[in-house]
Amino acid sequence: MLTVVLECQDQEPELAQTLSVLVAGAVEGLVSDVVVLDHGSRDGTSRVADAAGCRFHSEWDINDILRSARGEWLLFVEPGARPQVGWIDEIAEYVALNRLPARFTASRAYRRPLLQRLGRSVPPLELAYLVPKNQAIASAKSGMRLSEFPKGQKLRQLSSELIPSWVARAAR
Repeated sequence: MLTVVLECQDQEPELAQTLSVLVAGAVEGLVSDVVVLDHGSRDGTSRVADAAGCRFHSEWDINDILRSARGEWLLFVEPGARPQVGWIDEIAEYVALNRLPARFTASRAYRRPLLQRLGRSVPPLELAYLVPKNQAIASAKSGMRLSEFPKGQKLRQLSSELIPSWVARAAR
Protein backbone atom coordinates (compact mmCIF):
# COMPACT_ATOMS: atom_id res chain seq x y z
CA MET A 1 0.00 0.00 0.00
CA LEU A 2 2.73 2.53 1.00
CA THR A 3 6.43 2.74 0.15
CA VAL A 4 8.51 4.98 2.39
CA VAL A 5 11.54 6.61 0.77
CA LEU A 6 14.33 8.31 2.71
CA GLU A 7 17.41 10.08 1.36
CA CYS A 8 20.36 10.35 3.73
CA GLN A 9 24.05 10.85 4.31
CA ASP A 10 25.76 10.04 7.61
CA GLN A 11 22.46 10.01 9.50
CA GLU A 12 22.60 6.66 11.26
CA PRO A 13 20.87 7.74 14.52
CA GLU A 14 18.22 9.78 12.70
CA LEU A 15 17.47 6.90 10.33
CA ALA A 16 17.09 4.52 13.29
CA GLN A 17 14.60 6.90 14.95
CA THR A 18 12.42 7.12 11.86
CA LEU A 19 12.54 3.41 11.12
CA SER A 20 11.52 2.56 14.69
CA VAL A 21 8.27 4.51 14.20
CA LEU A 22 7.61 2.93 10.80
CA VAL A 23 7.61 -0.58 12.27
CA ALA A 24 4.06 -0.10 13.56
CA GLY A 25 2.95 0.84 10.02
CA ALA A 26 4.50 -2.36 8.66
CA VAL A 27 2.84 -4.47 11.36
CA GLU A 28 -0.55 -2.91 10.51
CA GLY A 29 -0.04 -3.67 6.81
CA LEU A 30 0.24 -0.03 5.72
CA VAL A 31 3.99 0.14 4.99
CA SER A 32 4.90 -2.42 2.34
CA ASP A 33 8.55 -1.45 1.91
CA VAL A 34 11.15 1.15 2.86
CA VAL A 35 13.82 2.43 0.49
CA VAL A 36 16.94 4.23 1.75
CA LEU A 37 18.84 6.30 -0.82
CA ASP A 38 22.32 7.02 0.46
CA HIS A 39 24.78 9.73 -0.55
CA GLY A 40 28.05 8.10 0.54
CA SER A 41 27.55 7.65 4.27
CA ARG A 42 30.63 6.72 6.27
CA ASP A 43 28.73 5.77 9.44
CA GLY A 44 26.48 2.79 10.12
CA THR A 45 23.58 3.97 7.95
CA SER A 46 23.75 0.90 5.70
CA ARG A 47 23.81 -1.46 8.71
CA VAL A 48 20.73 0.21 10.23
CA ALA A 49 18.87 0.00 6.91
CA ASP A 50 19.86 -3.65 6.46
CA ALA A 51 18.85 -4.60 10.02
CA ALA A 52 15.44 -2.99 9.45
CA GLY A 53 14.89 -4.87 6.18
CA CYS A 54 15.07 -1.78 3.98
CA ARG A 55 16.20 -1.68 0.39
CA PHE A 56 19.46 0.30 0.49
CA HIS A 57 20.89 2.05 -2.55
CA SER A 58 24.17 3.95 -2.75
CA GLU A 59 23.77 4.44 -6.51
CA TRP A 60 20.39 4.83 -8.15
CA ASP A 61 18.25 6.45 -10.78
CA ILE A 62 15.16 7.99 -9.22
CA ASN A 63 12.96 6.72 -12.04
CA ASP A 64 14.04 3.13 -11.37
CA ILE A 65 13.46 3.56 -7.62
CA LEU A 66 9.95 4.93 -8.12
CA ARG A 67 8.96 2.23 -10.60
CA SER A 68 10.22 -0.53 -8.28
CA ALA A 69 8.28 0.76 -5.26
CA ARG A 70 5.81 -1.86 -4.04
CA GLY A 71 3.25 0.60 -2.72
CA GLU A 72 0.79 2.56 -4.84
CA TRP A 73 1.53 5.58 -2.64
CA LEU A 74 4.93 6.97 -1.66
CA LEU A 75 5.88 8.75 1.54
CA PHE A 76 9.06 10.80 1.24
CA VAL A 77 10.37 11.55 4.72
CA GLU A 78 13.60 12.92 6.16
CA PRO A 79 15.67 10.70 8.46
CA GLY A 80 14.92 11.73 12.02
CA ALA A 81 11.30 12.72 11.35
CA ARG A 82 8.75 10.79 13.37
CA PRO A 83 5.02 10.58 12.66
CA GLN A 84 2.96 10.74 15.84
CA VAL A 85 0.03 8.74 17.21
CA GLY A 86 -2.77 8.14 14.71
CA TRP A 87 -0.70 8.44 11.54
CA ILE A 88 -1.32 4.86 10.40
CA ASP A 89 -5.12 5.06 10.45
CA GLU A 90 -5.17 8.54 8.94
CA ILE A 91 -2.89 7.67 6.02
CA ALA A 92 -4.79 4.43 5.35
CA GLU A 93 -8.04 6.39 5.17
CA TYR A 94 -6.50 9.24 3.17
CA VAL A 95 -5.05 7.03 0.44
CA ALA A 96 -8.35 5.12 0.16
CA LEU A 97 -10.34 8.31 -0.43
CA ASN A 98 -7.96 10.75 -2.15
CA ARG A 99 -5.67 11.14 -5.14
CA LEU A 100 -3.95 14.40 -4.16
CA PRO A 101 -0.56 14.76 -2.43
CA ALA A 102 -0.48 15.65 1.26
CA ARG A 103 1.84 16.31 4.17
CA PHE A 104 1.72 16.03 7.93
CA THR A 105 0.96 18.83 10.38
CA ALA A 106 3.90 20.23 12.34
CA SER A 107 4.04 18.92 15.87
CA ARG A 108 2.77 21.51 18.33
CA ALA A 109 5.38 20.36 20.83
CA TYR A 110 8.29 20.83 18.40
CA ARG A 111 7.92 24.03 16.45
CA ARG A 112 10.75 26.11 15.11
CA PRO A 113 11.40 29.29 17.11
CA LEU A 114 9.22 32.20 16.03
CA LEU A 115 12.02 34.14 14.33
CA GLN A 116 12.90 31.10 12.22
CA ARG A 117 9.24 30.70 11.15
CA LEU A 118 8.67 34.34 10.20
CA GLY A 119 8.99 35.00 6.50
CA ARG A 120 10.36 31.55 5.71
CA SER A 121 8.61 28.75 3.97
CA VAL A 122 8.76 25.25 5.39
CA PRO A 123 11.60 23.21 3.83
CA PRO A 124 10.10 20.84 1.20
CA LEU A 125 10.27 17.59 3.18
CA GLU A 126 10.15 18.93 6.74
CA LEU A 127 6.58 17.69 7.05
CA ALA A 128 7.10 14.73 4.68
CA TYR A 129 5.38 14.29 1.32
CA LEU A 130 2.69 11.72 0.59
CA VAL A 131 2.03 11.23 -3.12
CA PRO A 132 0.47 8.62 -5.42
CA LYS A 133 3.17 6.59 -7.12
CA ASN A 134 1.92 7.42 -10.62
CA GLN A 135 2.12 11.19 -9.92
CA ALA A 136 5.67 10.86 -8.58
CA ILE A 137 6.74 8.87 -11.64
CA ALA A 138 5.15 11.45 -13.96
CA SER A 139 7.07 14.32 -12.35
CA ALA A 140 10.43 12.55 -11.86
CA LYS A 141 13.52 13.70 -13.70
CA SER A 142 16.86 11.93 -13.73
CA GLY A 143 19.14 13.07 -10.91
CA MET A 144 16.25 14.59 -8.98
CA ARG A 145 16.46 14.75 -5.18
CA LEU A 146 13.41 13.85 -3.08
CA SER A 147 13.14 17.41 -1.76
CA GLU A 148 12.38 18.63 -5.30
CA PHE A 149 9.16 16.62 -5.65
CA PRO A 150 6.82 18.75 -3.50
CA LYS A 151 8.12 22.13 -4.68
CA GLY A 152 5.42 24.36 -6.10
CA GLN A 153 2.58 22.00 -5.19
CA LYS A 154 -0.43 22.82 -3.09
CA LEU A 155 -0.52 19.99 -0.56
CA ARG A 156 -3.40 18.84 1.57
CA GLN A 157 -2.72 18.90 5.28
CA LEU A 158 -3.12 15.71 7.30
CA SER A 159 -4.25 16.18 10.89
CA SER A 160 -1.60 13.73 12.15
CA GLU A 161 1.45 15.47 13.55
CA LEU A 162 5.08 14.86 12.66
CA ILE A 163 8.12 15.63 14.78
CA PRO A 164 10.45 17.12 12.14
CA SER A 165 13.97 15.84 11.52
CA TRP A 166 15.63 19.03 12.76
CA VAL A 167 14.62 18.01 16.31
CA ALA A 168 16.71 14.82 16.02
CA ARG A 169 19.66 16.78 14.58
CA ALA A 170 19.45 19.36 17.37
CA ALA A 171 19.57 16.59 20.00
CA ARG A 172 22.93 15.33 18.74
